[in-house]
Amino acid sequence: MLTAKMAPTASGSAAPFELAATLEHESEREHQHDCLLEVRGVGKSFPGVVALDGVEFRVRRGTVHALMGENGAGKSTLMKIIAGIYMPDKGEIRLKGEPVKLQGPLDALNRGIAMIHQELNLMPYMTVAENIWIRREPQNRFGFVDHAQLRQRTQDLFDRLSIDIDPEVEVRTLSVASRQMVEIAKAVSFDSDVLIMDEPTSALTESEVVHLFRIIRQLREQGKGIVYITHKMNELFEIADEFSVFRDGKYIGTHASSDVTREDIIRMMVGREITQMFPKEEVPIGDVVLSVKNLTLDGVFRDVSFELRAGEILGVAGLVGSGRSNVAEALFGVVPATSGEIRLDGQPVKIDTPARAMKLGMAFLTEDRKDTGCFLNLDLLSNMEAAVLKTRYVKFNFIQQAALKRDCEEMSRMLRVKAPGLHEEIQNLSGGNQQKVLIGRWLLTKPRILILDEPTRGIDVGAKAEIHRLVTKLAGQGVAVLMISSEMPEVLGMSDRVMVMHEGRMTGIVERKDADQVRIMDLASR
Repeated sequence: MLTAKMAPTASGSAAPFELAATLEHESEREHQHDCLLEVRGVGKSFPGVVALDGVEFRVRRGTVHALMGENGAGKSTLMKIIAGIYMPDKGEIRLKGEPVKLQGPLDALNRGIAMIHQELNLMPYMTVAENIWIRREPQNRFGFVDHAQLRQRTQDLFDRLSIDIDPEVEVRTLSVASRQMVEIAKAVSFDSDVLIMDEPTSALTESEVVHLFRIIRQLREQGKGIVYITHKMNELFEIADEFSVFRDGKYIGTHASSDVTREDIIRMMVGREITQMFPKEEVPIGDVVLSVKNLTLDGVFRDVSFELRAGEILGVAGLVGSGRSNVAEALFGVVPATSGEIRLDGQPVKIDTPARAMKLGMAFLTEDRKDTGCFLNLDLLSNMEAAVLKTRYVKFNFIQQAALKRDCEEMSRMLRVKAPGLHEEIQNLSGGNQQKVLIGRWLLTKPRILILDEPTRGIDVGAKAEIHRLVTKLAGQGVAVLMISSEMPEVLGMSDRVMVMHEGRMTGIVERKDADQVRIMDLASR
């Protein structure tokens, strides 16, 4: 180890120590040039919660950097700080080596940072083109919006990204997947240096995911830095160059994707081994509880027939648009079927409203927690008690508030909801914790039939394992479970039988012992 600075040699060349120092400075300059975004020691607290505790994060030019962690780990909070939505309590943000204080989302955009949020934020009654260029519309010489140029700009952008959507249709007419592509195109339109994608594939089909990855690689080749938040491990290894892990608001580490395994990442995320992702247990299968025969909703699905038994988990698989969610909504009376028969315990019933379905002992967790699940401006208690407020806790026309609050608190503890308390607004929670609150809402009704539509969408691996254990426990108690999922390992791992749908038709029901990915995908594409 050198302890003294050496003088130049007779030839005038630098001594070893000076040469090392020079190389170190050059390396630092190269790092500064290569690094688009750097976060140093950032902290952020909310009432009762330390969301971030001195975290580090860095995005290099021309790379995809995945951000991993359980729900509540602090990922979304950090991204909102980087996007100018939140101000940090402490720490520093650097853009291209220069320290910055972001004054808001518009300031972040002007500095080259764009974010695609997990919950889509488009204006439903405006056109696709108007949504993409809002506040940046081209104008004619009279100062009015030049609609022809607006359409052409949008079409040029879509051509560059190979997106096949009419720029002049209203956003409300698009599928969730198409809206996601519009959000992506909008973010790309800012030509930002840093692009943050929060769960961008949650509503996309496999072919659309391939398309998105093609866009991401194209942006990477242009020298952009992509921050990619996902809970899907297969996506991490396919698209990310490196990843960082957060846990409980703290920075755990950063690694190249090529240096680790799936198990390594899970261990870093949860701080423990997930020994059993799908804790399926053999439980007694009872009598038929729900029988459906030739159920049809005109123009959506037709002639769907199946039986569901007490203690059984019946998985429902199929590609996006196959009609899976529509069948669930018809069973629960959200959009009643136009024909067909539903029987409970052998008796024919008419289910034309959700209230009627609930009286019959049914519960339904919808796939879209933002639009049809959560009351975002209300607190956890209000969200959790919504399904039981006028039923189990009413005595002499008065609501038994103490008993209701006690049971909601117990449910929150059982599901490990991370929140300061029941009076925290649910919109302040992470997506996974919002999902847990919704599950708790329906479990409070003590259902006989539980319909779960994408129960683990946007939920981290640790929370997924907890929910899977809970579903298995409910089945062991005799609850009949109908579980819709786009994740093949979940369907295969949790189901006693798998019902497969394709374009509004049921194409088959496969027993657990006979079910594998090839057979399910064959039925899903017939």
